[in-house]
Amino acid sequence: MTFDAFDGEDSVDPPPNLKLVAGNSNRPLAAAISQLLKVPLTKSHVETFADKEVFVEIHENVRGQHCFIIQSTSFPANDNLMELLVLIDCLKRASAKRITAVIPYFGYARQDRKPKPRTPITAKLVANLIERAGADRVLTLDLHAGQIQGFFDIPTDNLYAAPVIVRDIKGRFNTDDLMVVSPDAGGVVRARELANRLQVPIAICNKWREAPGKASIMSVIGDVAGKRCILLDDIVDSGGTLVSAADALMAGGAIDVHAYITHGVLSGGAATKIRNSHIKSLFITDTILPTEVVRAARNIDVLPIAPLLAKAILRTFREQSVSGLFDSD
Repeated sequence: MTFDAFDGEDSVDPPPNLKLVAGNSNRPLAAAISQLLKVPLTKSHVETFADKEVFVEIHENVRGQHCFIIQSTSFPANDNLMELLVLIDCLKRASAKRITAVIPYFGYARQDRKPKPRTPITAKLVANLIERAGADRVLTLDLHAGQIQGFFDIPTDNLYAAPVIVRDIKGRFNTDDLMVVSPDAGGVVRARELANRLQVPIAICNKWREAPGKASIMSVIGDVAGKRCILLDDIVDSGGTLVSAADALMAGGAIDVHAYITHGVLSGGAATKIRNSHIKSLFITDTILPTEVVRAARNIDVLPIAPLLAKAILRTFREQSVSGLFDSD
């Protein structure tokens, strides 16, 4: 299956009664989805007042329409989350028939459990807020923890970037000497699924985390000598785990190290850290709007995710299966 254009059952004529509403978190992604679906972005005004209050105004009639709000809750997470909630409320009060929150990057997903006493489960709180605001459905991509789907009492589709990643790997690398590597034990299932798609072996980095945002790679489980290693994860934030994993893999005799990550949070000096690391190339999707620093990094490339999201939006609108997007690569 290709994700460059629509064909077959996913061919697009401008769908009636479908509205695309963009928040401010990633307008280029919303514009790309709009172009693929041949549906113009709904005319709206979203701004933040001097005191950081969010104001939204929709300049088109949405009564009886199926509205898709495209908004990642990335940095600044709280501002973008509040924008999403206000957009949902605005459309609800404007008598939209159905509201689907398309959240390519679901912020707060890493707070999905209580790792210590007296800590919150903020992912559940965010799910409650989105639901109470008036969303009828949620569409997201590569949730950090699959159980977050269960935090919602409304239909929630968790898409996977795997087909996009597999296609890029096959077009870029010879799989004869390739090995997929999970940077920690928590990502083993994800790495194994990719390895099965590529029909290559898997290795695991044994990680011990000293504190949030800091990680030490203690050892590599698997023989990586003479292998071109592909690190796979859902989120890269500080970059510490990836850099440490790359160091361990090179010490283990790997030819070189590349990384594929769905969500490029890349906070602080992460881009600089990765640029100066053993990671030959890092590929991220544009679920989060890349910063100028990220775009300028010589070893960071961006894979477009709009075709996958556009197909999922269209299938959701038509009440067709979304899982069919992942039956083949």
